[in-house]
Amino acid sequence: MCGIAGFCSLKANFLQDAGRWTQVLTQMRSAIAHRGHDQTGEYLRDKIGLSHTRLSIRDLAGGAQPMLRSREEGEYAIVYNGEIYNAEELKQDLIQRGCRFETSCDTEVILWGYMEYGPEVAQKLNGIFAFAVWDAARQTLFLCRDRMGVKPLFYAERGDTLVFGSEPKALFAHPQVHPKADLDSFREIFGLGPARTPGCGVFQGLREVKPGCILRYSGQGVEERPYWTLEAKPHTDSYGQTVERVSWLLRDAVKRQLVSDVPVCSFLSGGIDSSVVTALASRQLEAEGHTLNTFSFDFTNNDACFQANSFQPTRDRPYVDQVLALYPLHHTYLECDEATLADLLEDAVVMKDLPGMTDVDASLLYFCGQVKRHNKVALTGECADEIFGGYPWFYREELLYADGFPWSADLSARTALLSDEAIRLLNLEDYVRQQYLDTLARTPALPEEQGEARRRREMSFLNLRWFMQTLLDRMDRTSMAWGLEARVPFADHRIVEYVYNVPWSMKYQNGTEKTLLRDACRDLLPPQLLYRKKSPYPKTYSPVYEALLAQRFRQMLDDTAAPVQRFLDRKKAERFLSQPKDYGKPWFGQLMAGPQMMAYFLQVNFWMKRYGIE
Repeated sequence: MCGIAGFCSLKANFLQDAGRWTQVLTQMRSAIAHRGHDQTGEYLRDKIGLSHTRLSIRDLAGGAQPMLRSREEGEYAIVYNGEIYNAEELKQDLIQRGCRFETSCDTEVILWGYMEYGPEVAQKLNGIFAFAVWDAARQTLFLCRDRMGVKPLFYAERGDTLVFGSEPKALFAHPQVHPKADLDSFREIFGLGPARTPGCGVFQGLREVKPGCILRYSGQGVEERPYWTLEAKPHTDSYGQTVERVSWLLRDAVKRQLVSDVPVCSFLSGGIDSSVVTALASRQLEAEGHTLNTFSFDFTNNDACFQANSFQPTRDRPYVDQVLALYPLHHTYLECDEATLADLLEDAVVMKDLPGMTDVDASLLYFCGQVKRHNKVALTGECADEIFGGYPWFYREELLYADGFPWSADLSARTALLSDEAIRLLNLEDYVRQQYLDTLARTPALPEEQGEARRRREMSFLNLRWFMQTLLDRMDRTSMAWGLEARVPFADHRIVEYVYNVPWSMKYQNGTEKTLLRDACRDLLPPQLLYRKKSPYPKTYSPVYEALLAQRFRQMLDDTAAPVQRFLDRKKAERFLSQPKDYGKPWFGQLMAGPQMMAYFLQVNFWMKRYGIE
């Protein structure tokens, strides 16, 4: 994994002031240097500037970027962030076509692939990626992002110049791009956050290349179009065939994602998803004579403070221990204390350039920093719930048919602290409603699907396009903040394409969520773990953490210069502060309820101060 950035203007000549524009490139990649400290590079020509900061995973000596190759028609240059899991297959075809490789890295595969196939190279890639190719002969900048949006790629148009980068902070290092906000920015933050409308960068004028899309900047201007879209197809496999197919796809995905020139570890929560990934990775590495490093996360004092509930019925540790008894793993238990968690709320905003999932972001940021001390690459169990239907809103009818995003259908929790004027000005109901309806209208479905069948399609698509993207964003920023590459086997597009068309009756047999996944992995885990009730990412139940939040929220309320106060109703905020647990309605997902509202407003306030938002 790496960080990329650059700018392009077909009406400029950057070489006339090469020193200045080289410095801009250096500043842009320095802003995202945390994404990879191993190597840096710049590329400047009259119309284009590219910069790169590298995290070396494949071909440690030969994969320097920007990478250049030439043909008679002209020069090609690439900067790239990601991993291509079918690079060797593509390389063989390119060699047969006459391409001469100088390295063993996947960067060169993409570059030769573009030179040989053109924009259609995107459709041939299996992996997680965001890259930019400068095609000098055609005077075209080509940007591309992976199908699921695992890797980020932001851009902004400023006059005749297109500026891009892996994170917003890279763009803000360019002299023409500054962090600004408008009403839609705050509609995103208060109405949808920490989710984002696909393609929206929240900051005014900032966009993100959508998942599965390419963007071309040429003499015809900026054109963004999809190279991949999810398709609804009839499912004709029997249940046994479906189980067998899912089993093979998952095993193949894990095997491919273990390819690395540095050791790979895995996150092991004790849930079915991470346990399955860990089991498959351990078997593969053991056959090669290696032992897999694994890491589990929890919070100080949770052994005493844990409170079982319908969303989080059991602690993770006993199930982690079951996996350790089955497989030869080198395991590390990690814990985060309350003060560290509270202090990292602001770091999490800097990492993401936006308010996020509060203590979930902050804790994962801490844990990824600890993992990076041991490994540079980690496999995770992210995305299985969105793909296989593990969340309550997939099977609880009152949530399935909620008229809105199921993880935040009731906006009353989001407006509980806002002033009447802010509520009127932002008009969150209409804004959120429009994003919801737009997504429903784009849901791939078969013509004959109506009623429940249609709603289940919509629920799957809502989760893939919104909830999963939010978690992938979180995973990328928290891991890459430390130069840790997080891979997501469940997000292999082949798994997504296949399971999207599997009927719900196969995913939820005998009233058990994710039955299909459990049956596909029944040879890997014992029944007591395989059929464990879902328990989400851990949270702290310590009253000390909530007391720290309340103290900081009070300080914010008493600070007349706090920028978020222009949205707050003081009386509502005082009532909330006196009894935050009374605001127990989850306002995003399963883990963000009353106490997390304090953390979210603290993050919004810090964000406004940090980025000079008026």
